Amino acid sequence: MATVMITSGLITIEFGAWERIFTGRARYTIPLPAVRQAVVTDQPLRVPHGARRGLTVSGHTKIGVWGIYGGPRQLVSANRNLPGVHLLLDRASSGGEFDEVVLSIPDAGRFVEAIRTEAA
Repeated sequence: MATVMITSGLITIEFGAWERIFTGRARYTIPLPAVRQAVVTDQPLRVPHGARRGLTVSGHTKIGVWGIYGGPRQLVSANRNLPGVHLLLDRASSGGEFDEVVLSIPDAGRFVEAIRTEAA
């Protein structure tokens, strides 16, 4: 399961060993000003769409990169047993790689509130 931290105006996502295989990275850092919208979703598995490079365990887990041939490019680490955070990014400001990030984390509501507080 990915862990997230907000420090010094940056959101840092650290991926676990299995997630690293499918996301192709150990961590991803997003500048807070690059986050256009942050919302909590009770069904994070429904957010990723399009062609993918990664893992799908039907109805349980999605890990990897979605939207590789078109549409919004999404970095995903979602699980049905946890609430999700859906971040809409300004792609240019966030490094030009992703339009969205979808994560399952236990304290999704508090994390979204922390993003809103830091951004204000």
